[in-house]
Amino acid sequence: MNHADPMTGAQLILKVLEDEGVDVVFGYPGGAIMPLYDALYGHSLRHILTRHEQGAAFAAGGFARSTGRVGVCFATSGPGATNLVTGLVDALMDSVPIVAITGQVRTVLMGTDGFQEADVTAITHTATKRNVCVRSVDDLERSLRAAFRIARGPRPGPVLVDVPTDILKATLKNPSPPREPQARRVPAAPSRDAIRQAADLIVAAARPVLIVGGGARTSDAVREFRELCAALRAPHTATINGLGCAHPDDPRFLGMLGMHGWKAANLAVAQADLILALGMRFDDRVTGRTDRFAQKAKIVHADIDEAEFDKIIHADVRLHGDLRTSLRALIDELDRRPLPSFDSWSREARALGAPPPRDHTEHSNLSATDVLDALVAAAPADTIITTDVGQHQMWMAQRVRPVDPRSFITSAGLGTMGFGVPSAVGAQFGNPERTVIAVCGDGGFQMTLNELATIRRYGLPVKILIIDNQRLGMVRQWQELFYERRYSAVDLTDNPDFTALAGAFGIRGESIASAPELPGALDRFLRLREPALLHCACHPMENVWPIIPPGGATTEAMESASA
Repeated sequence: MNHADPMTGAQLILKVLEDEGVDVVFGYPGGAIMPLYDALYGHSLRHILTRHEQGAAFAAGGFARSTGRVGVCFATSGPGATNLVTGLVDALMDSVPIVAITGQVRTVLMGTDGFQEADVTAITHTATKRNVCVRSVDDLERSLRAAFRIARGPRPGPVLVDVPTDILKATLKNPSPPREPQARRVPAAPSRDAIRQAADLIVAAARPVLIVGGGARTSDAVREFRELCAALRAPHTATINGLGCAHPDDPRFLGMLGMHGWKAANLAVAQADLILALGMRFDDRVTGRTDRFAQKAKIVHADIDEAEFDKIIHADVRLHGDLRTSLRALIDELDRRPLPSFDSWSREARALGAPPPRDHTEHSNLSATDVLDALVAAAPADTIITTDVGQHQMWMAQRVRPVDPRSFITSAGLGTMGFGVPSAVGAQFGNPERTVIAVCGDGGFQMTLNELATIRRYGLPVKILIIDNQRLGMVRQWQELFYERRYSAVDLTDNPDFTALAGAFGIRGESIASAPELPGALDRFLRLREPALLHCACHPMENVWPIIPPGGATTEAMESASA
């Protein structure tokens, strides 16, 4: 394009993406967004053609979760845009920055039920932090730059910009002046009084427990969290989104807490006299019965989002601000004070429970937990692991010790099956030199297996490990334990041949069904610098332990079917 030529809306979008530091987008074309794809022709921006719009949204999410940068996805109007919705809600629940750009029918057709028309802004109103339908090409740049600003934070999340096809084709009548450098945002900080109150409670405590959540990931507060843990020498635990914040070798880390958390973590929280809740939102899977959660404890809650305070659990002290800034201020305040020793409490907390028990059902098949233990032991330390949702997700969360919270990527808040493979695609594009492994169940894998074509096309060395128990395992476990073994709609015994399926996509596959096969197969799987699939035929009735029963407290976890 000659720079003297007037710029179209589509060309402006690509310019803004370049300005915002975007170098890769995930998408799927169609009629209404075709002018944007025409502008992409020969452009330096790398577009990744996924095989479904949902895959594009999940890939953008995997990219964002693993890099901390905004993930971008494109889709056309109507079904293209509606296919993004699950990925957008997933990002909203886990505070993941995504900008989705969708095509829309021509402005004169809007409201007429035109071909492939859908009221996307209405549909995604509760699926995004903000959305907008651009009605003038002269409003497009402002809307796009606002989308990136809002997506990035202070609390990150998805934003959607819907652009009618005539706006994409229109030329700018009043081009914006050259972009001024954005003023550096000063992170929000808690009040000095709140920091002093939090420090007072820490100094007065005898049994403090720190709980870290996904906020430490989004605010890049891992170093500060580890520094605070080292200073206090107190027991600490994590939500599923907070895994990787603790140093992987810290003996005071008690593992994940909550419904399938480590016994020591849940019991330590129950016995604590102070909870430091850092960048976490007291999700129901963490708290169990809220009226019996940490009943003996004062609560210090640190979060960027004021709406989280007292939403579920009452806080005695609220540290409202960027978590990294809050932790730095708290550490500096504590440096000026003599701190009590929490060593004996830490030893006591660790002794409250052993690692999660195994399912000791006698069987000749592979044990899923044995497979995942072997994977964690054999994979390179900096491996990025993504998961689908279900039993394998919880087994991984119990076992994984990631080097940082961007190395374990899972659909936590929404619990979206089909998340594992496309999020691994995005993570691999964001981290081309690192090993990326998608750990999937047989059910979730089949929801987005079409993205094997994306993996093959771009030569991504993504590894896929399938835990195949021929069941919708978590639903089956609940039916066994809480529905009198009335197994309804969980049978997947007619699963396809997964290795043949991988081969059809040009991906190397291997299948194993017994323990002696595992070490060699896993070694071959991890050594390949090309896409690979390892299918593990596992026992169908293995359960995740512990489990807090529906409506139960965190102190009431079952550790076996007879509990």
